[in-house]
Amino acid sequence: MDNFAELVKHRRSIRKYLPKAVEPEKIERITRTALMSPASKRSNPWEFIVVQDRDMLRRLAECRPFGSKLVEGTPLGIVVTADTTKSDVWMEDASIAALMLQLQAQNLGLGSCWVQVHGREKEDGLTAEEYVRGLLGIPPHYAVLNIVSIGYPDEERKPYDEAKLPYDKIHQEVF
Repeated sequence: MDNFAELVKHRRSIRKYLPKAVEPEKIERITRTALMSPASKRSNPWEFIVVQDRDMLRRLAECRPFGSKLVEGTPLGIVVTADTTKSDVWMEDASIAALMLQLQAQNLGLGSCWVQVHGREKEDGLTAEEYVRGLLGIPPHYAVLNIVSIGYPDEERKPYDEAKLPYDKIHQEVF
C-alpha cells in the first residue's frame, strides 16, 4: 500500500488464514520493523518469539478458553514479551511494537490479529501468561503481552467506513 492512511483503513483483524507459509524474507521484514519500535528511554524491553511449528501453535491456541483458538490455524505467531526489569512502561513499549508488527504485516499483504495474553486466565486457574511462559521457556521476569497471528487472509474484511467513525470522540482544546 502506498499511503499510510490507506494502510490503516484496510488493516482489520484477520482470524482465518490460508494454509500457506509466510516467506522468510517477510518474517525478517516484520521482525526488523518490530526492532525499530519506539521505546521509553530507548530501553527496548520487548523481545519476540517467532513460532511456525504447527504443534506449538496448536498448544499456544489453548492459552485461554476464548479468543485464542485462531492461533491454531495461523502459519505464523509472534509472541510479544517484555523484560519488566528494563522499563516501568514495558506494556506500552511492547504494545507499540506489536502494532508495528501488524502494520508491517498488512503492508506486505498479510493479515494479522492481536491475541491478548497478559491479564487473561486459562480454564484451570493458571494465567494465560504463565501457560505461554512455560511452553516457550520464557524467564519469569519477562511479561507476555500477546500473540500476533500472521498469515495470508482466508477471509475478506471491509475497510473502515470513514463516514461511520466516532468523530464525537475527538475533542478540541478541552474535553
